[in-house]
Amino acid sequence: MTDETPDEIPDEISDDGGSTISWRELLRETEALVGEPRHARWICETATSSTPTEFLSMLESPATERAVAHLDAMVTRARQGEPVQYVLGSWGFRRLDLVVDQRVLIPRPETELLVELALTRARRVEPTRTLVDLGTGSGAIGLALADELPLDGTTVWITDASLDALDVARANLAGIGRSATNVRVAHGSWFDALPADLLADVIVSNPPYVAVGTPELDPSVADWEPTSALLAGTDGLDEIRTIVTGAPHHLVASGWLLVEHGHDQGDAVRALFGDANLSDVATHRDLAGHERVTLGRRPR
Repeated sequence: MTDETPDEIPDEISDDGGSTISWRELLRETEALVGEPRHARWICETATSSTPTEFLSMLESPATERAVAHLDAMVTRARQGEPVQYVLGSWGFRRLDLVVDQRVLIPRPETELLVELALTRARRVEPTRTLVDLGTGSGAIGLALADELPLDGTTVWITDASLDALDVARANLAGIGRSATNVRVAHGSWFDALPADLLADVIVSNPPYVAVGTPELDPSVADWEPTSALLAGTDGLDEIRTIVTGAPHHLVASGWLLVEHGHDQGDAVRALFGDANLSDVATHRDLAGHERVTLGRRPR
């Protein structure tokens, strides 16, 4: 390795067409190019289709020409600023390994709070329970709910206005095994996607909640993630208003609505819940201490 950082992974091919460079050397070169050791390791693991343990065992092995080509393509994308989750093509969320690309938002840790709160309420409903994930994107929320709730008696609807997003969600459906039989996929805007007579025990949503023109939006998000899943009017509340207003008409008596929102939107979202005559309204904070999920229930 020279003192200067190379522009791409070096090709060192033997006379018989195989690579002579080891994965230990490639990992070192990738770290220099990407600048983030964890990301470099993940990219190398993906290039080799290996688990972390498997990759450690092959550090001294020579790389194949195909793997080097795959690695080089991913490093190029990462150096252009593309989020590592898209570069890898998958990302973990709770117990799931989800396909993700630029058609959908990247699943984030704070959204796991929304899932946990929904699970707590859904598990109290017996013997059957119906849940709805509005604006499912990659399917992270709805599929995690289906994966972790009882196989018997559970129905989860996942909806999205984007056909591209639903294609990603369908690709992820196979990853939850037998629980996939409990999932219904529907296309449409918010409640328009659902059967008119459907009443749910729990409705969850992580809708767009970023205000148009906000200076807080990180360039790595603004430049790569779908704006239709991010932006929601001048105050960031347009889609939340639609969801909260419509929820009482699609919940059973005592059914719950749970919505993820921005860290500075708690007061406004609680007011919307109150205007919709939802009861037991409360807001929960994420691990960073920010108000993140507001919930309330339809009165009996």
